[in-house]
Formats: sequence, structure tokens, C-alpha cells
Amino acid sequence: MSRSDLPDLNGLLVIDKPAGMTSHDVVSRVRRLVGMKRVGHGGTLDPFATGVLVVAVGRATRILQYVQDNQKGYRAHVVLGASTDTADVDGVLEATGERAEWPDAAEVVAAVSAFSGEIEQVPPSYSAIKVGGRKLYELARAGEQVTVPSRIVTVHAIEVVRYEPPDLVLDIHCGKGTYIRSIARDLGAALGVRAYCHGLRRTNSGAFCLADSWTLDKLAAIDVREDWPSVALHPDTALADLPAVILGGSDQEAWYHGRSVHVASSSGTSGVAVRAYGDSGRFLGIGALADDDRLNPTLVLPREGERDEP
Repeated sequence: MSRSDLPDLNGLLVIDKPAGMTSHDVVSRVRRLVGMKRVGHGGTLDPFATGVLVVAVGRATRILQYVQDNQKGYRAHVVLGASTDTADVDGVLEATGERAEWPDAAEVVAAVSAFSGEIEQVPPSYSAIKVGGRKLYELARAGEQVTVPSRIVTVHAIEVVRYEPPDLVLDIHCGKGTYIRSIARDLGAALGVRAYCHGLRRTNSGAFCLADSWTLDKLAAIDVREDWPSVALHPDTALADLPAVILGGSDQEAWYHGRSVHVASSSGTSGVAVRAYGDSGRFLGIGALADDDRLNPTLVLPREGERDEP
């Protein structure tokens, strides 16, 4: 049997990404390991960063948007007294120099606390954000100067783990689109010194943490397809914080045809995303509750035995 004749796999892999690889590199490696093209990831990590990268295989790729929206946790190593053009360790050193004295611990804690909540942030010039239809890193490499628009991001929690100047270690929990490199850069500015992110490790992505993860080397040492049930997580693991409903026979049929179904009273919950299951326990997809106690399908997974559309 050729690789193309093998049955599709479906599920999530939590990878402990090594430094030096892009997120796309990890996806390419997983494609080779599982013998499938339909693989994607749930939130880019910069090449210098390590840690939790959720990779979806098969029809599980359809729920990646929910993984990308998850809160993320990081352990960040910030170096004070120097800066780079990328605001991380992979960049070119721009300048060094610091105040006559390092900021004291109380000053650092006060400055760090100002980065909690909704903050205005300018993404690094070397990032995949697009301005005028072109990615910022493409413009930066071409030597083009552009004004990078700021945006509002959410930092749920940030605290000092260790401060031994010039080294500062932070734990950060933040929402989608937050650049830790920008926090490092802006924190230095707030303290009156230069700063860049020397090391970054993602400790969790939503409910997925390092304890769930596999290194690529460990995956390569086993037969991933043969061991799939013990290696992969069910796609709905990424949706554990969403409420769930169970649909009976006629409602399941309506669901598979993309029609709304009646559910128990949803008063006051219009727009809430809900997991839908069949009465056999099969995961059917995701719907949005409406004011009229209807559940409108927003993601319909195929029936058992049917092939999903790419």
C-alpha cells in the first residue's frame, strides 16, 4: 500500500518546537512523519523561540482558528542594556550602553506591571504583519522605512520571575497577536535602557502545555501512524472551554445539511459558540446559539466514513 492509499489521520499533536526552526518547518516535518499533506499549526513561534506549538492533522485543521485565539503563556528572557534590529537574539546588535546604574528591583516591578491589561503595542519591524500588502520583514530587509501602525493587545498577567541585571526573566500570559519582543523593547524604553528578547519559551497554548508535548526527535523514533491513538489528542480538546449539546437523530441529519436545530433554552446567550455531539458521542462540529433557541452550524464535520473537503 502506498502512502497516498493510507487512511487519513485526524487529531492534534502538541509539539515542543526547538530553537532554529520556523513553525512552517515543524509542519513540514510532521507532514513527512504522518504521510499527509493536510497539516497546519495553531499560532506562529519565531525561529529563536521554543515550546508549545499545536499542530493539527487532517480534519482537525478546521478548528485551528480556535487554537489561534487561545490565551498563550510564555517564559521570556529579556536582556537589558542592548538592542537588536529584530528585538530578539537573532537580530543584528544595534547598540549597547545603559544608565549609570541599573534600575533597581522595585523600579523593574513597577515598570513591568504597567504592561498588564489592554496595552497599545507597535509590532516589531521584522514581523509578518502586512503594511500596504507587504510583510514588514520584507520591507525591513529591503531597507524601506515604513510607519508601523500600533494596535491594542491584551496581557492577562505579567510578573518578574528573576532579575539579575542585565538579565530579566518574565512570565507572561497574553491574548492573540501579542508580540513578546515588543514588550521587551518597550519595557527597556520605560526603564530608560535598551532591551531585547534573548530567549522565549511558550509554556502553554490554551489548555495545551509542555506536559502534553512531543519533541520531533521522539516522534521520529516511533511509528506515528501506528501509535496515533496514544500520540494525538482529539480535535475537541481545543474546545474544552465551550459549552456542549447532544443532538438526536433528526437533528443530526439537519445539522449535516447545514440547517439550524432547536436546543434547550439559550436565553441571553446569542452568539455563544457551542460544541455539538451526536447521541453516540461523535463530535459533529461547532455552532452559534441564536436568540430563538436555535443552534446555527458554523463548522460541520463530515459523517463517519466521509472524506472531508480540504
